[in-house]
Amino acid sequence: MSEQRPVTAPEPAPAPEPAPAPEPAPAPVNVTRLISEAASKSGLLWVRVPGGGTHPVWHVWHDDGDERGTGPAAYVVSGPGEQPLPWLPDEVELVPRSKDTGGRLITVHATTREVTPQDPDWDAAVDVLRPERLNAVGDTAERWRQSCTIHLLTPHGRRVEGPGHYAQGSGAAPVRPAAGASRWRPWHWRGRAGARRNTRA
Repeated sequence: MSEQRPVTAPEPAPAPEPAPAPEPAPAPVNVTRLISEAASKSGLLWVRVPGGGTHPVWHVWHDDGDERGTGPAAYVVSGPGEQPLPWLPDEVELVPRSKDTGGRLITVHATTREVTPQDPDWDAAVDVLRPERLNAVGDTAERWRQSCTIHLLTPHGRRVEGPGHYAQGSGAAPVRPAAGASRWRPWHWRGRAGARRNTRA
């Protein structure tokens, strides 16, 4: 009679490792509030023209709470005696900067509208811009009327980029060298041709 061996139960399978917890979703961004806070706390933002580069501009941000002008929007003046700005199409992108880092905070679409002296809201646009225009000389409103351009830039639609969703590139552009403003040779650099200093007749 053969000897019977005891039957052993199989070892239990190891318990599966728990799945990693999903990363928390980024908090929703209130685009309107973020733009308003960024643009109102900084006098500079970038205007990105499709196919025409990105331009830093001085602006005045205007909200709905003020009876002057139309908001929320950025008022920009350009022309002789003011900042240079190329022709603006009907649609551009606005890039308000962070007050803490100076870098781009959010990018949004914006419509552009030129405010001409013939428009009924010309005086309101001047009232928004003129108090913030530092070191102005002469009659600012009249100079703007004669030779400058006021634009109203109104954000709209979904953001292009912002907190939690930025483009990979830095957005930096190379600085273009400027032409020299003077053709005269300075005194301290071998003197000027045909001239002598500290001489008496």
